[in-house]
Amino acid sequence: MRFLSTTQAEGVDGVSFSEAAMQGLAQDGGLFVPESLPALEPRDFEGCSSLSETATRLLAPFFEGDVLADALAEICREALDFPTPVVALGEGSAPSVLELFHGPTCAFKDVGARFLAACLSRLRRPDDKTATILVATSGDTGGAVAAAFYRRPGFRVVVLYPEGLVSPRQAHQLSCWGDNVFTYSVDGNFDDCQRLVKAAFADTALRDELALNSANSINLARLLPQMAYYAQASLDRWRADGVSPGFVVPTGNLGNAFACVTAREIGLPIGDVVLATNANRPVPDFLETGTWEPRASLATLASAMDVGNPSNMERLRWMFPNMETLRSRVSSVSVTDAEIRATIKAGPERWDQCWCPHTATAVHAWEEMDGAQKSLPWILVATAHAAKFETVVEPLIGRSVDVPAPLQDLLDRPAQARRLTPDLDDFREVLRGLPASA
Repeated sequence: MRFLSTTQAEGVDGVSFSEAAMQGLAQDGGLFVPESLPALEPRDFEGCSSLSETATRLLAPFFEGDVLADALAEICREALDFPTPVVALGEGSAPSVLELFHGPTCAFKDVGARFLAACLSRLRRPDDKTATILVATSGDTGGAVAAAFYRRPGFRVVVLYPEGLVSPRQAHQLSCWGDNVFTYSVDGNFDDCQRLVKAAFADTALRDELALNSANSINLARLLPQMAYYAQASLDRWRADGVSPGFVVPTGNLGNAFACVTAREIGLPIGDVVLATNANRPVPDFLETGTWEPRASLATLASAMDVGNPSNMERLRWMFPNMETLRSRVSSVSVTDAEIRATIKAGPERWDQCWCPHTATAVHAWEEMDGAQKSLPWILVATAHAAKFETVVEPLIGRSVDVPAPLQDLLDRPAQARRLTPDLDDFREVLRGLPASA
């Protein structure tokens, strides 16, 4: 399979999966998308009982003809070695929750980050220069990427996060690595961080000099494996009850959402897809008005979703260029901070659950559905562990949240981030000043 740029610029040829993974962005600045989507059916996954087995079958068409094709099963086993359980919240029409926070950094980003690292490590040749992985993060991505590439020979990671706009534990998790991981707190918001990363990639000389690559969801190798847990969860439900569950997906940069939609378009038994956003409204406003209007991001309790110009809207619009088709395939709900607080506060008593602020947007979106829609089978996506947001969650529920062992291990490490202005010239200087190897 070949992968094309969303801009479809003349003279920009398709590339293989491995080439797309190594480049991150297409040469014309667009995002890579498959030239066509494979067509699969539930019966194609017979015998696939584990997440890694399902991922191997699901991703095989995208790796067809690629140098990594023979290593795909091994990559999936290495990257997807932690559980992603679906937990029922009650009887009858009560929804279930897909828990994606059991990886090493307690967030769903572990899936894509570990898959990307496993791919790039196998593509590296002994005489290659050190690759510089750039990642702008609104909370969880940076920690997952740092963990995935930590001390991997031939790689260094540069993490940019907005100063004061991630939770204290997230900030610690982003900056507790050292060695080949360099963390910078940017005087700005997430969009400023993302702008620096995109501008660095647009600088061809810098890109070649430092062998730049991206680990945000703009990188296809981080996005596509996220389809696997939607495939596994929907197949388990379809095998048990013969129904296709809908998903409510908390989303900021639209990578996780696009993965869910793509899995359904390929043929997995997935029903409606609802995109739950926080007070940053470019996605629901676009679906309502038909006019795409990126804007400066707002700071909210669900900080990892504070994105005013989500990159993966480019891919969603590529998939559904017709507005009416797009509206028929996804819907979106914006959730305020007040609604997030109320949902978190009610979680222990109503559901016996502690929700992180991001998961709370999905729970609230389901709770606000009308009776007919709510009675359908739904799976709410829990994207991070509540313990990462203790300053928000604990005052609302009136008790402490147990810290998972992987998170506690990271919190016990010393942490330090360097400060950075959101200026491209300053960023170039920083990148060129990094040691060749840690």
